[in-house]
Amino acid sequence: MGEVIRALGLMSGTSMDGIDVALIETDGEDVVKRVASATYAYDADLRAGLGVALAEARDLNGRDERPGSLRQVERTLTERNAEAVAAFLSGEYIEPSTVGVVGYHGQTVLHRPEARLTVQLGDGPLLSKLTGLPVVYDLRADDIAAGGQGAPLVPVYHRALAAGLIERPLAILNIGGVANLTWIGRDGALIAFDTGPGGALIDDWVARSSNGAHSFDEDGRLAASGHVNDEVVGFFMGHEYFARPPPKSLDRNTFFWDLVEWMSPEDGAATLTAMSAAAIARGLKHLPEPPVKIVACGGGRENATMMAMIAQQTGIEVISAEAAGFDGNSVEAEAWAYLAVRSRKGLAITFPGTTGVAAPIGGGVLALPAPPAA
Repeated sequence: MGEVIRALGLMSGTSMDGIDVALIETDGEDVVKRVASATYAYDADLRAGLGVALAEARDLNGRDERPGSLRQVERTLTERNAEAVAAFLSGEYIEPSTVGVVGYHGQTVLHRPEARLTVQLGDGPLLSKLTGLPVVYDLRADDIAAGGQGAPLVPVYHRALAAGLIERPLAILNIGGVANLTWIGRDGALIAFDTGPGGALIDDWVARSSNGAHSFDEDGRLAASGHVNDEVVGFFMGHEYFARPPPKSLDRNTFFWDLVEWMSPEDGAATLTAMSAAAIARGLKHLPEPPVKIVACGGGRENATMMAMIAQQTGIEVISAEAAGFDGNSVEAEAWAYLAVRSRKGLAITFPGTTGVAAPIGGGVLALPAPPAA
C-alpha cells in the first residue's frame, strides 16, 4: 500500500445544476475510504451565465480561448467552487491543512474529441489561491492531446470502488446530462464510453415546456404520465453514434429535443426518457459479455421512470448506487479526488479501453498556492 492522501474532489457535471464536493482518503490504487460529501446548487444567475457560455463555446477552436462572457463566467464559477470548499470544510469541521490535494473538474462547455478539443471552465491557479490548497485540474487535456476521447475518466475509480463487489462482469452507469457506462470484466478489464443522452434532453424539455417553472422531471412523474412514441425512438436510434464501437464520447449538445417539439409535455418527456434508455441498452451490445447487474449513479437514478425503462429494455437488474453501498450523488466528485491523487503519484488515469488512447497515460496540471509571506 502506498501513501494514503486525504483528497477533495469537485465535480460539476453536464446537468449543470451545481457543485458536488467529496472528501476521500486514498492511495490512488486499492485503498479508498469515503469520508464525507455535499452538493451546492448553482444559483439562477450562474445557471443562466453557463447557458450563455455553452452557446458561446460552440465556436471555440482552442481550449484556452475565452471570448465573450466565458472569462467572467469562468472566474465566477471558480469563486463558487472556492466558496463550496470553504463551506464544506467548515460544515464538516475539517481542518484545511489536512487536505493534501483538490481535484477540480470545472464545467465542460465543449467536448469535440474528433477535433482534439475539450474545454472545461475552471481556473485551477485561482482556485488554489482562494483555497490555499494544491489543486490538480485539466485532467482531460493530456488524453485528448494523445488522441484519446478525453472521457470518461471515472472508470479507474469505479473499479477501485467496486472491488468489494464479487459479481462480475459488472456495469456502473452514471446518468448525468450525458450517460456513461463502465464495464468491469471478470479479470478487472475496463471498457467505458458515453452511451448517449442521460438527463440533459429531458431537463431542457421540461424547462422549455414549463416556461422555466421546472428544471427536471422529478421522479420521472411527467414521463410516467405520457406515452412513448416508438417511431421517434426508432428514428433517434438510427443515429450513427449508437452503432459506432467504443471508446467514444459526446458533447452535451450533440443531441437536441427537436424530435419531440410537437408533442405534449408528458409525451415529450416519456419519449425522451425512452430514447436515453434505448441508447443505454444499445450500448450494452458493444460489450464482450453482458453485465450481471447495472449499478446506477448520478441524478438519473432518482428518476423511477428512467430506471424502469432501462431495466425493461436491457433485461438486466438495475440497482441504485446506494443499494450497492455507494453514494450515487458523490461518486464522480470522489473520482476526481482519486484521480488527483493518481496524478500527483504519476499513475495512469486513462486507458485504451476507456478513452481509446494508445497506452495508459497520466494527466492533470498542478497549481500550488503561494507560500506564506516571510
